[in-house]
Amino acid sequence: MTVFILVAGAFTGPHVWRDTAARLTAEGAEVHTVALTGLGRPLADGGGAVDLETHIADVIAVIDAAAEPGRGIVLVGHDYGIHPVLGAADRRARSIARIVYLDSGMPQNGVPAVAAVPDQLLREEVAERATGSGDGVPGGELPPPARDEWPRWGSTAGLSEAALDGLTALAAPQPLGTLLQPLRLTGAVAEVPATGVLCTANGPGVEMLQMMVDVGTPALRALAEARVTFFELPTGHWPMLSCPEALAATLTEAASGGGHLLTPPDAGRTPAHLRPFLLDVPERPRERTGNTDLHLPDGPGPHPAVVFVHGGPVPAEARPTPRDWPTLTGYARQVAGQGAVGVTLDHRLHAVTDYEQAAADVADAVERVRADPRVDADRVALWFFSGGGPITAEWLADPPVWLRCVAANYPILAPLPGWGLTGSRFHPVRALSRAGDLPVVLVRAGRESAEIAATVEEFVTEAARCGANLEIIDVPEGRHGFETLDPTEGAREAVHRAVGAVLARLKG
Repeated sequence: MTVFILVAGAFTGPHVWRDTAARLTAEGAEVHTVALTGLGRPLADGGGAVDLETHIADVIAVIDAAAEPGRGIVLVGHDYGIHPVLGAADRRARSIARIVYLDSGMPQNGVPAVAAVPDQLLREEVAERATGSGDGVPGGELPPPARDEWPRWGSTAGLSEAALDGLTALAAPQPLGTLLQPLRLTGAVAEVPATGVLCTANGPGVEMLQMMVDVGTPALRALAEARVTFFELPTGHWPMLSCPEALAATLTEAASGGGHLLTPPDAGRTPAHLRPFLLDVPERPRERTGNTDLHLPDGPGPHPAVVFVHGGPVPAEARPTPRDWPTLTGYARQVAGQGAVGVTLDHRLHAVTDYEQAAADVADAVERVRADPRVDADRVALWFFSGGGPITAEWLADPPVWLRCVAANYPILAPLPGWGLTGSRFHPVRALSRAGDLPVVLVRAGRESAEIAATVEEFVTEAARCGANLEIIDVPEGRHGFETLDPTEGAREAVHRAVGAVLARLKG
């Protein structure tokens, strides 16, 4: 018999699992929903402050009560719940058949749960509210979110009004010690098979995760091991409330070892981002200075220039670096063959907290390019890709007179729910109304991930509202990164149209 032990996330308790647990029980499984101390279980009389170790002990107690020979225990941790799940599994590794990471982070030894809180302001609030106690455990509580504050903790996509009302009404304060005490692991848990359930309205899906593994993100390399599988659910951060039946079916399949396997980056295949560009573009003379490459057209100039800004985050260890990736060099050569300087560069977007640094790198590179005597400083276009999209806000909000066009391919145009950047200046949707007549060319992938597509739709809606000068070029069958993933005639035609649209703005 499969035994599911379900551990809820911050501010919530056993009640959120009601419908999912009922479905699993109906399918013949044994189900335990853990009441964490202070979040569904009252504090013991005279007990001290509640911390992560308290919650780990809560989970261990349920494991010990359920563990019997022949029973496979599947530990499911949602959101914050993955921290006590991993702490307990590390100490009871032989009793656990599988750990399920339900739309959660990947906690590491020595790191507190607060590090996974997406919103920087929330992290600061946690630190400010913490109070000392005699035993060294931080005291105090973090109040539960108000009804309109839940998106700061994760996407509410798929939640009905009634479900959101219930989530709010039953939410409990989170003991601060549970967020501030570092997780301690011996390493035993690393041998337990694992499954990740990705809620694609709140974060990346399997395809995007594979791309991140291919790029070489060190922390993600372990996800391509044979013991790790993945599932997707097209919903927000609380699937036990938005789609409990689908979640129950997914957990049942996960318990039997099902799911998608990622391919290791060194498995003898060419990673998606390093496959050939979909156009056969002749090489052009290239000059490298610092973090910037110029792909040069014929003649002395001055020529207009197109600066291509890569996406990310890209780990600092990635080799080759983005300015040598086929998509960027392909576009740079294409515009150079048509009389414009194609510029590729490397910027330091290594994490979603690096947008300030990345934006500064881009601005510095643009000024160096404009100072080159072969470049017409009054005719420059900026072309952004994927996770570079938020940087467009810098240029949309106050476009300089020399900026003739902003283009973006499959961009992220508003901070994603898990990034914690909602209040930052890197929000192109909010900046668009200040762009005036600046031409914007948007290349939209028809098979985009749901979370990114939502930001693009929001941008298009805002463009219609404020009368922005927006041209949309659709690639109906294209995926995120279609230039190396989908070398179809339709995709090639879209690239030709996009290049033509940008160069027309530069030369007009």
